[in-house]
Amino acid sequence: MLFTQVLSRLLLLTALLAPFAGYAANGNDAVPQIWQMLDYLATDYAIAVKDGEIIDAGEYTEMQEFSQTVHQHMASLSEEPGKSELLDQAASLVQLVNAKGAPTLVHQQAHDLADQLLSVYPMPTSPEQMPNLAEGAQLYQTHCASCHGVTGNADGPAAKGLEPPVIAFTDAERADQRSPLSLYQTATQGVADTSMLPYADSLRASERWALAYYIGSMAYQDKIEAGSQLWNNTLLARAQVRNLDELSRVRVDQLASVLGRDQAQALIGYLRENPAELEEALNDIALARGRLQASLRAYQQGDQKNAVQLALSAYLDGVEPIEPLLNAHNRALRGQIELAMGVYRTGLSRGADIATLTAQVTAIDALLVEADTYTQSEFRNDATLFVASFTILLREGLEALLIVIAIFAFLIKANRKEALVYVHAGWIVALLAGVLTWVAARYFINISGASRELTEGVSALFAALMLLSVGLWMHQKSIGDRWYVYIQQKMSHAMSKRSAWLLFLLVFVSVYREVFETILFYAALWVEGQAHVLLAGIACAVLVLAMIAWFLLRSSRKMPLATFFSISSIVIAVLVVVLTGKGVSSLQEAGVIAVTAAPLPHFDWLGMFPTWETSIAQGIAMLLLVFGYIYNTRISKAA
Repeated sequence: MLFTQVLSRLLLLTALLAPFAGYAANGNDAVPQIWQMLDYLATDYAIAVKDGEIIDAGEYTEMQEFSQTVHQHMASLSEEPGKSELLDQAASLVQLVNAKGAPTLVHQQAHDLADQLLSVYPMPTSPEQMPNLAEGAQLYQTHCASCHGVTGNADGPAAKGLEPPVIAFTDAERADQRSPLSLYQTATQGVADTSMLPYADSLRASERWALAYYIGSMAYQDKIEAGSQLWNNTLLARAQVRNLDELSRVRVDQLASVLGRDQAQALIGYLRENPAELEEALNDIALARGRLQASLRAYQQGDQKNAVQLALSAYLDGVEPIEPLLNAHNRALRGQIELAMGVYRTGLSRGADIATLTAQVTAIDALLVEADTYTQSEFRNDATLFVASFTILLREGLEALLIVIAIFAFLIKANRKEALVYVHAGWIVALLAGVLTWVAARYFINISGASRELTEGVSALFAALMLLSVGLWMHQKSIGDRWYVYIQQKMSHAMSKRSAWLLFLLVFVSVYREVFETILFYAALWVEGQAHVLLAGIACAVLVLAMIAWFLLRSSRKMPLATFFSISSIVIAVLVVVLTGKGVSSLQEAGVIAVTAAPLPHFDWLGMFPTWETSIAQGIAMLLLVFGYIYNTRISKAA
C-alpha cells in the first residue's frame, strides 16, 4: 500500500513538473561547476596525454582530479530519474582518464556526460537577450587584455610568469572545442588554482554573456566574411543553428562533420559576432529540410550519432510545430512525412547503406516541399484556423472524456459519491497544470519536441496499463451476479484512501496527457489578430464535448448495472488499445523506439499507425485483454 501511494505521488509530481522543470527548481548549486569541469576536461585533456603517454604531468594530475571531483559532486546531487546513469558514466570517465585513454574518447565522453547532466539537472544555458558585442569588446579591454592581450594572443603585460600559462583566445584548435556557454561559466566561476578569478559579483550576467560571445569570436576574425556568405546563401548552413540557446551551446567541432571545419569555423565566427542574425533563422519546413540534409552529410562523414540527432530534430523542431496546419489541410501527407522520417531515423541507427538513405532523404524532401505550401499565409485563413482549433480539442479531449465519464458513472451507480471529489480534483488539477504548461511554453521556456513526445508516450502507456486492470476488473464484475455481490459486500465499506488516490492519478494522467498536447498545439497555432478565431474553435469543441458528456451520463443512469459494467469494460478495452498505439507512436517520434514501416492502415483516432512496433504493441494489449476476459469467464463458471 505504501509503495503504491509513493509511486502515485511520484508520478503525479513528475507529470506536473516535467514539462517546465528547471535548474532553479531542483536547487543543485553544484551543477554549473560540474559542467565547467567536464568542459575543461574535454578541452584540455589532449594537453596532458598523447598516444597513451603522459606529456604534461601537472596537467594530467589536474585531469584526474577533475574527473574524480565530477563523480563525487554528482553523487551529492538530489535524487532524480537518470542520476544513476550519470554516476555510471562519470565512473567510466574516471577509469578512462586513469587509463590514459585517447583524447578523442575523453573529449567525446566528457561532452556527452555534460549534455546528459543538463538533461537531468537543467540550468540556464543562454542569455535572456541578444549579447551586445560592442559592450563585450569594451569589457574585454578592461578586464582581460592585461593578461590575454589586446587581440587575444595571450601576450598581455600581466601574463609573464603566470602558471599555468594564459590561454590564447586566437588558438583556433582550442576555440573549436569551446562554446559561449563554456566561456560564460569561466567568467562566472573563474578557474581554481589559476589567475582566472570569477566575475560573478563584479559583472552582470548580460555583461558576462557579451564578454563570452566576443571572446568566442576572436579565433575566427579572418573568416567572418565567409561566414556571412554561408549564412545568407546556404540552406545547409542556416539549418545548423536555430536560436540563441543553440548558438550558446554549439561548438565548431560539433558542426565539422556536416560543414567541414573551415566552413564550421566561418559560420560560428560570424554568428557569434552577429547573434542578431538568428532573428532571421530558419523555421518549420525549411529547418526540417536543412537538418535532414545535414543529417545525411554527417552520416556520410561517419558521424552516426550526430546524424540521428539531426534527423530527430528535423521532425521535432521542423515538422511537428506545423502538424495542426497539415492535419487541417492534408492529414495523409502529414502521416506520410511522419512515417518516412521515422523509417529514415531507424535506418541511420541501424547503419543502413548510403544509397538507401540518400534515396529516402530525396523522397522526404519532396514531401516537405509539398507540405511547405500549407504553411504559407494563404493557408492560414480564419476557416483553416477554426477547423484546426476545433478538431484538435475535440480529438484530444474525447479520449480523456470517455475515461473520466466511465469512472464518474461507475462511482454514481455504485453509490460511492464521496469518491467523486477525487475524480473532480484529478481533472481540475490537470487543467490547471495545462494552463501552467501553456504559460511556461509561451513566456518562459521552450518545451522541446522530444520532451513533449516523451511525456505523451509515457503517460499514454501508463494510462493504458491502469485502464487494462480496470477493464478486466469491470468485465469480471459484469459476469453472472458478481456485480450484485460486489455492490452488496464490498461497496458497503468506505473506499480506501489508496483507491481514491489511484482514481485521482488515473484521471489526472489521462486528462493532463491530452491537455499537454493540446496546449502546445494551440501555442504553435496562436497568431496575433486571429485569437478570436482560435478561441471560437475551442469554444465550439468544448460545447460538443459537454453535450457528449451529458448524453453519456444520462444514458448510464438508465442503464442496468450489469449492462453498464459490460459496456464500460468494452469501451475501456478499446481505449487501452488506442492509448497503447499512441504511446508507442509518441516514443517513436521522440526517437526512443525504432520505426519499421508496415503495410497497415493509418487511423489516428484509433491509435493505428502503419508501423510494426505500434501494431505489435497493440496486438499484445489485445491478447492480454482476450486472455483476461477468457480467464474471467472460466472463473465465473467454476464459482
